[in-house]
Amino acid sequence: MIAVHMTPVPRSVVVAYRDDGPLSKAMGLLVAGQIPPLPPALAGAFVTGILLVLGVAGAQDLAVLAPAVTLLLAGAGSSHRHDGRLDWLVPPVLRITEYGFVASAGFARHVWPPLVLVLLGAMAFHHYDTVYRVRQHVYPPPWLASAGLGWDGRMLVLAFGGLLGLMPVAFVLLAAYLWGLFCWESLTCWLAAPRVTVEPVEVGVPE
Repeated sequence: MIAVHMTPVPRSVVVAYRDDGPLSKAMGLLVAGQIPPLPPALAGAFVTGILLVLGVAGAQDLAVLAPAVTLLLAGAGSSHRHDGRLDWLVPPVLRITEYGFVASAGFARHVWPPLVLVLLGAMAFHHYDTVYRVRQHVYPPPWLASAGLGWDGRMLVLAFGGLLGLMPVAFVLLAAYLWGLFCWESLTCWLAAPRVTVEPVEVGVPE
């Protein structure tokens, strides 16, 4: 297998799977990697889950921001090396919580269900593409997570959309932006990756 070093190799595969946005990364820098990533991720996901069950995603006031702000607790662990025995659980925890918030926010505000699925599909495509690329040593560029807003940025965009009463518009704009960004970046990256060619070998047949 050939490693493609068009971009720097991530310091940790698990960190590459987190998909942190600028806000989450900034929180991690504040603690300089001193906080283990799993406890704050579990705490943030637990409280966020309770808020979603209580219907906060459909609130008409500042309470709609609570799930996204609460999950930012997980940002404190973003700069850690994620070399603990159970640190591999952090990305799945973030994915489940983010997807749950998107679905809850969409259905609570009566967003057209296919539109909710389109946005979830854009995020799932990006996350699957990242996993597959890391396994093939075709590493995503460092700017991609920030350009894609990260899990924290995407949740905040939808939360502010709900606060302003523009949730369907937020879904449309975010889905269009993410599909365009992720498809373009993935396509250009894979086209630039070197391919391994296998030369045919002639096998002599004994006479």
